[in-house]
Amino acid sequence: MQYEELTKKIIGAAYRVYNKRGFGFLESVYEKCLLIELKKQGLRTESQKPIIVNYENEVVGEFKADVLVEDTVILELKSVRQITQAHEVQLVNYLVATDKPVGLILNFSEQKVEIKRKIRDLEKD
Repeated sequence: MQYEELTKKIIGAAYRVYNKRGFGFLESVYEKCLLIELKKQGLRTESQKPIIVNYENEVVGEFKADVLVEDTVILELKSVRQITQAHEVQLVNYLVATDKPVGLILNFSEQKVEIKRKIRDLEKD
């Protein structure tokens, strides 16, 4: 499955969650709801996926991606007023550390689902 089709399904699932739950829940609640929606579509997901960061062949850190879909798309979920540049940089770092091609920030904000897509430039790697 191409990531364009996959991200379209993910975004549709995020809108369904928002339409049913609205604003004001913790990110963990949106994550669990989104996992249910993605599972209904037959998509393979991993929640709180550990990611190891290496430098000069040594482990220098570990963090957890909120959700990994089909071992291709990293999802970073937020429930804030708006997505900031720091959120976007965080997602880009996740893509670099994992060699995944695409990531989405899904922000369940006060007014709507705000979405930012980041694509890793495979030509530069």
